[in-house]
This record gives sequence, C-alpha cells and structure tokens, in this order.
Amino acid sequence: MALAKRNEGAKVNSDINVTPMVDVMLVLLIIFMVITPMLQKGVSVDLAKVNSPNPMPDADKEDALLVAVQRDGKVFFGTEVIDVNQLTDKVKDRLANRTDKRVFLKADARAKFGAVVEVVDNVRAAGVDQLGLLTDQKKAGALAPPTGAQ
Repeated sequence: MALAKRNEGAKVNSDINVTPMVDVMLVLLIIFMVITPMLQKGVSVDLAKVNSPNPMPDADKEDALLVAVQRDGKVFFGTEVIDVNQLTDKVKDRLANRTDKRVFLKADARAKFGAVVEVVDNVRAAGVDQLGLLTDQKKAGALAPPTGAQ
C-alpha cells in the first residue's frame, strides 16, 4: 500500500495582483484632486516673494482673521468683499471677545501701495495688537542681481 503524496507547492501562484492596488490609488488620486482646491482658505492672491519670510503658522488656523487686498484694489475680510471704510468696524466686532488680537494681511504683489496702506491703517485703528503680513518664499533657482561691477 503506497501513500498518496500531494504536491501543494506546485499550485502556488507567486505573482502579485496589482489591479486592486491600482484601483484604490486612482480613487485616492481623484479624491485628493477634488479636495485640494477646497483647502485654500480665504481669497487667492499672488503674494509678494521675499528671501527670508517669517513662518506664521497661526494664519492657517480656522479662527484666524484674514484680510486680503487683490490687484484691482478689492478688499476681502475672510471671504466676503468689504468696503475699506467698513473694515475697522468689522474687525472691531470680530476682536471684541478675543484675547488674541492678531490679524493677517494677504496683499497681492501688484496691488497699489496706497490701497494696502489704507487697509493697514484701518486694521490698526480697530485695536489690533499684531498685524502679520503674509509673503511667499522666493524660488531658490531665481536669478539673483549682479553682485558687483568688474
């Protein structure tokens, strides 16, 4: 009487099936593509570029007060368009019950200087302790001005 020998190792398939992984990755890619534009807070402006910006992580908080000045002179408080003359009253109302009296200003790099100064004056008139000016980092590969004449 002979023993029947089973060859289980011959049936093993060692190929990796990547189709389910690709399906999951495509779904995640689509979700991130839809969600990413919604993560931007406030109004989009082309910020001024500087060599050494100060990090301001508090500007990304949900309760941060953001004032934006666009290139054409429109002023936004949060996401609502506001007249510059009403800005002081709106900021005072928002700061009334807060201990942290800090406002962040996002000004377009090509906005008129006078419009930005007027917004800063109105925000300061509201009793703001600190005014943060938001900027971007200059790219490392950008052309530098000449260092000296030869």
